[in-house]
Amino acid sequence: MGETARDVWLAGVDGCPGGWIAAFVRPTGDDCVVAVNANFADVLAAPRMPAIVAVDIPIGLPERAGHGGRAAENAVRPLLGQRQSSVFSVPSRTAIYAPDYVAACHAALATSQPPRKVSRQLFNISPKVREVDAILRANPELATRVFEVHPELAFWRLNGGRPLAEAKKVKSRPYEPGLILRRELLALAGLPLALTLAPPRGAATDDLIDAIACAAVARRIHAGQAQRFPDPPPLDRHGLPMAIWA
Repeated sequence: MGETARDVWLAGVDGCPGGWIAAFVRPTGDDCVVAVNANFADVLAAPRMPAIVAVDIPIGLPERAGHGGRAAENAVRPLLGQRQSSVFSVPSRTAIYAPDYVAACHAALATSQPPRKVSRQLFNISPKVREVDAILRANPELATRVFEVHPELAFWRLNGGRPLAEAKKVKSRPYEPGLILRRELLALAGLPLALTLAPPRGAATDDLIDAIACAAVARRIHAGQAQRFPDPPPLDRHGLPMAIWA
């Protein structure tokens, strides 16, 4: 018998203090299961075996970074209006694999044009970037299953191709009007609103909302409706495409 939508699971994934928060959804309908996994490999090997994993993490690392990072970041920032600062500039692979922040800045300065240090925010997620990068380089076939997404670009898509007027955080604290707006957009997309209200242990409310937004893009990818930025994407030295999907 052929595979049906009832047999398939997809996953939207975001980093969180406990590791990775994954929202598992069907291609259609309101089935949704949320779990926090310590490792990204655990998401791929979860009992639901997601056919598509849409993850908010850079995939594909350049040897040298240009102005604003990769072509992917430069392609999506103009779409996001006031939310474009949420798109970090991805530095070179050497900088991502540096052992500490000072070394990462030195490596980034030596491998970027114009020379630019690594942002502290990007450096803080570099262990997760390395985790996903190592898995995809060890098993290149996973590149047909694992896709880079960005929550604010996902919400741009859910909002009819318009940037959101409200931030999800203000001064590093949750901003309720922005969270309410994002919950409303997820509900309009057919994703269960109730699940966005109580994050599991190891994740914050905004992590949960972002993971479900990533799951909305996973549905679009599975349906052949998603767009990649840029298109076609450049490949890194290991053959990984450097594109953000929405």
